[in-house]
Amino acid sequence: MLSQYLKNVNSRHLMGSTNVLAYTLHGVKHTVTATLHVIMGHIQPVDICTFSSPSKLLRFGFSAMFGFGARTLALAEKHRWIPPNQRKDFAVIRSLASLKPEECELSFLPLNNPQQCFQENDRMKKDRIKKSDSKDQWHKIEGHFLNVSIMAIPCLCAMAPRGLAPNTRLNNGSLALIVVRNTSRADFIKHLKRYASVKNQFNFPFVETYTAQEVKIQPIFKSGYETEDHVPEEGNYPWNIDGDLMEGALEVHVRTKHLRSHYPGMVDIILLCRNSSAT
Repeated sequence: MLSQYLKNVNSRHLMGSTNVLAYTLHGVKHTVTATLHVIMGHIQPVDICTFSSPSKLLRFGFSAMFGFGARTLALAEKHRWIPPNQRKDFAVIRSLASLKPEECELSFLPLNNPQQCFQENDRMKKDRIKKSDSKDQWHKIEGHFLNVSIMAIPCLCAMAPRGLAPNTRLNNGSLALIVVRNTSRADFIKHLKRYASVKNQFNFPFVETYTAQEVKIQPIFKSGYETEDHVPEEGNYPWNIDGDLMEGALEVHVRTKHLRSHYPGMVDIILLCRNSSAT
């Protein structure tokens, strides 16, 4: 009976095509391993994000990328006839070849507790977010960005063994906001390569990191992303949310310990996905 249940488990229920929660909690995305932890009742509180448009809740998730990370996914989705491994390499190389920044406005609500801020790059981070008398004061950044990442958990994956946001935690009520400003293609590639190494991927003058509770991103020019013929599609803004492609201007909120995950987390996430789909 148990073996039959394990065979019927769909790995997509681990939230997103990257199974980022399973990777982060257990180091692998093996479905049977996750299921066994569910059966044994291993509980781990985990922060989870809500992704919303100005009018409605779109979905739950743990990570989001705007810019290079989303363009790469959008390109891969258009070439699904290519085998998976080759498709990923093709999409990355093609996106790097046509690398360009997105002009947008970032608004974020800083975390009130300064002890929870990142420590990975003290030289750059020193006094980046100034203390404010108002606990609800939003900070705004405008500019040209190659990539913007928002992570509620460390987000371990095959391409980043230490995590896309290695200094954040599972359940401290914070979002890691990682902003990569416009720079040369060579420097951006150096930044990407460090995700697979032990070196600090944030130790570059064009990379900024913040710790936030809420984030809003609004593109300034509605150029959208390019089609296969390099023609921008008006009003389309690709987002990479846990490996799934979405479009639109988003607001991201962290829900502190909102998810009681059965270690690598399956059952509770299935319910959340169904609820968000019905919204």
